[in-house]
Amino acid sequence: MTRNPTQATAANADEATPAAPRPTVLDRVSDASIAIASVALLGLVVVQGWQVFARYVINDSPSWTEPVTIVLLAAAMSFGAASGVHTGRHFGFFLLAQAMGPLQRRIVDTVVNLVVAAIGAVLAGWGAVLLLDGLDIKMAGAPLPQSLPYLPLAVGGALMVVFALARGVAVWNGREGGEG
Repeated sequence: MTRNPTQATAANADEATPAAPRPTVLDRVSDASIAIASVALLGLVVVQGWQVFARYVINDSPSWTEPVTIVLLAAAMSFGAASGVHTGRHFGFFLLAQAMGPLQRRIVDTVVNLVVAAIGAVLAGWGAVLLLDGLDIKMAGAPLPQSLPYLPLAVGGALMVVFALARGVAVWNGREGGEG
C-alpha cells in the first residue's frame, strides 16, 4: 500500500516536532483558577447587565446585585492573580533583572518569589480569619454570609503561596529562567 504524499508530510512533521512538555498538576490547578476567574467575569457581566436593565428599563432595582458583584469581583481578582503568579505574568522590573548576572538574577528571582509567597500567606491567613468571623452574619440584600467575599481571597492567597514557592524552587534549581 502506497502512502498519500499528504500523509507522508504529516508523518515527517510529527517526527520533527518536539513534544510539548506535559502539564503538571500545578499547571492544571492554574488552568482551573483561570477558568474560575473567567466564569466570575462572565457572571459580573450578567449581574451588572441585569442591574442596569432592572434599574433603567423596569424601574425595579434588585438589592442582591451589589453583594453578588462583590463576591464575583473578589473571585475574578484572586484566582486571576494566583494564576498570574504561576505563569509569571505579573508586575515586575524585568529590564533590571535582565541587566544582572546569572547568579544575581537567580538570587533576586528567588527573593521575589519568597516575597510573593509571603504576601499570598497574609492574604490567605487574614482572608480565612475574616471569612470565619462573619459566616453567621447575613449580607444586606442577599441571603449569603457577609464574609463570603473573603473565601476567594483566602483560596487565591493560598494558591499564590503554592505557585510562588514552586517557581522559587524552580528558579533556584535552575529549571526556570525566572521572572520575565
